[in-house]
Amino acid sequence: MYTFGMVGGAHAFDPLILLLIAIFFDAYVGEMPGLTRFVKHPVVLIGNLINFLDEKLNREKRGDMDRMFRGALTVVIVVCVTGTVGICVAWLTLHHTFGWILELILLTLILAGRSLYDHVKDVADGLEISLEHGRVAVSHIVGRDPNYLDQHAVCRAAIETAAENLCDGVVAPIFWYVLFGFPGLIIYKAVNTMDSMIGHKNKKYGNFGMTAARLDDVLNLIPARLTGIFLMLAAFFAPTASPAGAFKAMWRDASKHRSPNAGWSEAAMAGALGLALAGPRRYSNKVIKDAWIGIGTAKAKISDIEKALYMYVVALLINTGWVAAIAVIRLSTE
Repeated sequence: MYTFGMVGGAHAFDPLILLLIAIFFDAYVGEMPGLTRFVKHPVVLIGNLINFLDEKLNREKRGDMDRMFRGALTVVIVVCVTGTVGICVAWLTLHHTFGWILELILLTLILAGRSLYDHVKDVADGLEISLEHGRVAVSHIVGRDPNYLDQHAVCRAAIETAAENLCDGVVAPIFWYVLFGFPGLIIYKAVNTMDSMIGHKNKKYGNFGMTAARLDDVLNLIPARLTGIFLMLAAFFAPTASPAGAFKAMWRDASKHRSPNAGWSEAAMAGALGLALAGPRRYSNKVIKDAWIGIGTAKAKISDIEKALYMYVVALLINTGWVAAIAVIRLSTE
């Protein structure tokens, strides 16, 4: 693993071993709400910086090219700040006896495997009570207007979130950590956060957020396809799921998604479960008429959410497995 030229001292802690510990901590404790009551979550701090720059640089009176330049400047500032913090954290891990503790805490907070699982499961649990409870639960994880969602649409929204955010919340951060250590992970998370906050195709952010959106597309290019592969492999272990269906749907439908990356994981999930995902969606002020992904039924059920979560967990284990394999190879060659 590349560590920006930093050679570990006598107290160095292997970053890949630290990552594996963080993955298991995330699976057990999730976002550590007890800690975040007293210390702001790293993503919240990144969001505060993005908000500050948005308020200062993105003014309606400025022209399109000016806003585009200022948006690119915002990306440079956020990447430089978070990258510098990442290098400092990695340096502590490599040079101080207990420096690894800070990196472990930050890794556990940033990885979102457990929290995403819990949020999606809340939707299934809510639907078991009533449609209204399901709508409330799904409103926490999607931007579409829940009041217009029937039970099938609520189920599809939960399944789509599990598939797409498996990449953003787990696979991509781990991928960039393995390549570039904590600086790689924190920069990815900063870019992904910028995309979710300012990467919208509307009047306010169409130009200002363009650089953030395009950079997020680039950083997710490989992880998104890996996520689709992991879900296809997970289908081998999920009862009634179809690995062949997952592969066919990815090959046929991934490019139909408005995002160049999100379609891979959604198509794999749709094909494996025999569903049709995406399609037309209503937000608070507009209707998005997207193509359907998958040729199965659009009438998703609570049991489909449960199957999706099963595949999600298996995909997490597969993702952890390749990190562990690299760690073993590294240790055996040292």
